[in-house]
Amino acid sequence: MTYTEIFIIGWNLNALMFVINLILAFNVIKSTDVIKVSEEHEKLTQLKEQVDLYYPNRAFETLFSYMIPFVAFYKVGFRILEMWAFLRQNKGATLFDFMVYRYERDIEKAQN
Repeated sequence: MTYTEIFIIGWNLNALMFVINLILAFNVIKSTDVIKVSEEHEKLTQLKEQVDLYYPNRAFETLFSYMIPFVAFYKVGFRILEMWAFLRQNKGATLFDFMVYRYERDIEKAQN
Protein backbone atom coordinates (compact mmCIF):
# COMPACT_ATOMS: atom_id res chain seq x y z
CA MET A 1 0.00 0.00 0.00
CA THR A 2 1.49 3.34 -1.03
CA TYR A 3 1.37 6.59 0.90
CA THR A 4 -1.06 7.97 -1.66
CA GLU A 5 -3.49 5.15 -1.01
CA ILE A 6 -3.17 5.65 2.76
CA PHE A 7 -3.84 9.38 2.36
CA ILE A 8 -6.89 8.68 0.19
CA ILE A 9 -8.27 6.29 2.80
CA GLY A 10 -7.71 8.92 5.49
CA TRP A 11 -9.45 11.63 3.50
CA ASN A 12 -12.35 9.29 2.76
CA LEU A 13 -12.74 8.58 6.48
CA ASN A 14 -12.65 12.33 7.17
CA ALA A 15 -15.39 12.80 4.56
CA LEU A 16 -17.41 10.02 6.20
CA MET A 17 -17.23 11.83 9.54
CA PHE A 18 -18.32 15.07 7.88
CA VAL A 19 -21.39 13.30 6.48
CA ILE A 20 -22.14 11.71 9.87
CA ASN A 21 -21.98 15.19 11.46
CA LEU A 22 -24.43 16.53 8.88
CA ILE A 23 -26.80 13.62 9.44
CA LEU A 24 -26.74 14.20 13.22
CA ALA A 25 -27.39 17.91 12.76
CA PHE A 26 -30.29 17.37 10.34
CA ASN A 27 -31.86 14.75 12.64
CA VAL A 28 -31.74 17.14 15.59
CA ILE A 29 -33.19 20.01 13.58
CA LYS A 30 -35.90 17.80 12.08
CA SER A 31 -36.94 16.33 15.43
CA THR A 32 -37.37 19.59 17.34
CA ASP A 33 -39.68 22.58 17.15
CA VAL A 34 -38.55 25.64 15.16
CA ILE A 35 -39.06 28.00 18.09
CA LYS A 36 -37.09 25.73 20.42
CA VAL A 37 -34.27 25.43 17.86
CA SER A 38 -34.06 29.22 17.57
CA GLU A 39 -33.89 29.60 21.38
CA GLU A 40 -31.19 26.94 21.59
CA HIS A 41 -29.33 28.65 18.77
CA GLU A 42 -29.29 31.93 20.69
CA LYS A 43 -27.82 30.28 23.79
CA LEU A 44 -25.22 28.36 21.77
CA THR A 45 -24.25 31.53 19.89
CA GLN A 46 -23.54 33.32 23.17
CA LEU A 47 -21.45 30.41 24.43
CA LYS A 48 -19.60 30.13 21.13
CA GLU A 49 -18.69 33.82 21.26
CA GLN A 50 -17.20 33.29 24.71
CA VAL A 51 -15.23 30.27 23.52
CA ASP A 52 -13.99 32.21 20.50
CA LEU A 53 -12.47 34.79 22.85
CA TYR A 54 -10.24 32.10 24.35
CA TYR A 55 -9.71 30.03 21.18
CA PRO A 56 -9.79 32.45 18.22
CA ASN A 57 -8.36 29.96 15.69
CA ARG A 58 -10.90 27.15 16.18
CA ALA A 59 -12.27 27.52 12.65
CA PHE A 60 -8.82 27.05 11.15
CA GLU A 61 -8.19 24.08 13.43
CA THR A 62 -11.36 22.41 12.19
CA LEU A 63 -10.53 23.14 8.57
CA PHE A 64 -7.02 21.74 8.90
CA SER A 65 -8.28 18.66 10.72
CA TYR A 66 -10.37 17.75 7.68
CA MET A 67 -7.41 18.33 5.33
CA ILE A 68 -4.97 16.10 7.21
CA PRO A 69 -5.73 12.40 6.68
CA PHE A 70 -7.34 10.55 9.61
CA VAL A 71 -7.32 13.57 11.99
CA ALA A 72 -11.00 14.49 11.65
CA PHE A 73 -11.92 10.81 11.71
CA TYR A 74 -10.36 10.33 15.14
CA LYS A 75 -11.37 13.76 16.44
CA VAL A 76 -15.03 13.42 15.46
CA GLY A 77 -15.10 9.74 16.37
CA PHE A 78 -13.92 10.58 19.88
CA ARG A 79 -16.47 13.41 20.13
CA ILE A 80 -19.30 11.06 19.08
CA LEU A 81 -18.15 8.52 21.66
CA GLU A 82 -18.07 11.26 24.30
CA MET A 83 -21.55 12.42 23.25
CA TRP A 84 -22.90 8.88 23.44
CA ALA A 85 -21.45 8.42 26.95
CA PHE A 86 -22.89 11.79 28.07
CA LEU A 87 -26.36 11.00 26.74
CA ARG A 88 -26.24 7.53 28.26
CA GLN A 89 -25.13 8.85 31.66
CA ASN A 90 -27.66 11.72 31.73
CA LYS A 91 -31.05 10.22 30.99
CA GLY A 92 -33.35 12.64 29.17
CA ALA A 93 -30.48 14.84 27.98
CA THR A 94 -30.40 16.06 24.39
CA LEU A 95 -27.67 16.97 21.95
CA PHE A 96 -28.22 20.61 22.95
CA ASP A 97 -27.41 19.73 26.57
CA PHE A 98 -24.20 18.05 25.43
CA MET A 99 -23.17 21.07 23.37
CA VAL A 100 -23.80 23.43 26.31
CA TYR A 101 -21.78 21.10 28.53
CA ARG A 102 -18.86 21.07 26.06
CA TYR A 103 -18.83 24.85 25.58
CA GLU A 104 -19.04 25.52 29.32
CA ARG A 105 -16.28 22.99 29.99
CA ASP A 106 -14.03 24.57 27.34
CA ILE A 107 -14.65 28.03 28.82
CA GLU A 108 -13.89 26.78 32.32
CA LYS A 109 -10.65 25.11 31.15
CA ALA A 110 -9.55 28.28 29.38
CA GLN A 111 -10.24 30.43 32.42
CA ASN A 112 -8.17 28.16 34.66
